[in-house]
Amino acid sequence: MADSDQTGDPPSDDTSSFRQLFVSTYPQVVAYVRRRSHDRAEIDDVVSEVYAAAWRRRLDLSPDGAPLPWLYGIAANVLRNHWRAGSRRLRLVDRLEAEPHPETGADPAERPGAEIRAALDRLSFDDQEVLRLVAWEGLSHAEVGQVLGCTTNAVGIRVHRARQRLEAELTPRSRPADTPDAEEAP
Repeated sequence: MADSDQTGDPPSDDTSSFRQLFVSTYPQVVAYVRRRSHDRAEIDDVVSEVYAAAWRRRLDLSPDGAPLPWLYGIAANVLRNHWRAGSRRLRLVDRLEAEPHPETGADPAERPGAEIRAALDRLSFDDQEVLRLVAWEGLSHAEVGQVLGCTTNAVGIRVHRARQRLEAELTPRSRPADTPDAEEAP
């Protein structure tokens, strides 16, 4: 590798531009990944892979393009790859989640927001992702479109449908015991 750090040459424009991109976006990318993974080692791995992929694809980012949605798109793809390859890790995370929370000592079902998290977990990955991008990352529909590779209108439709499905998951389902028995005919 003929990087300026190893040769003593002044940094290239690519290197200094990328360094500036890294410094200005790192906290947001880490937060994005942290909200989607519970494994600290995986978070570090994913963030590293995001910036490695961004370096390889740095010419794909237009000079006037917003880097954060572009990086979120890369992060989403890296996360999908980790999830596909890491079924064993996910089973471990599930076991760890079942233990009392170290900060509160509370059972996971008793933590604040547990009902919403459980309902969100029951949604498809795509529904979870679009809701998280809007609610957790604070992206506009246009920015979410950049991340997901679709139009602003498509994002609006996806967000609307995902919110409906989340609401359905949060709405108590009627149980046979709750419904009155059919009246007997005389």
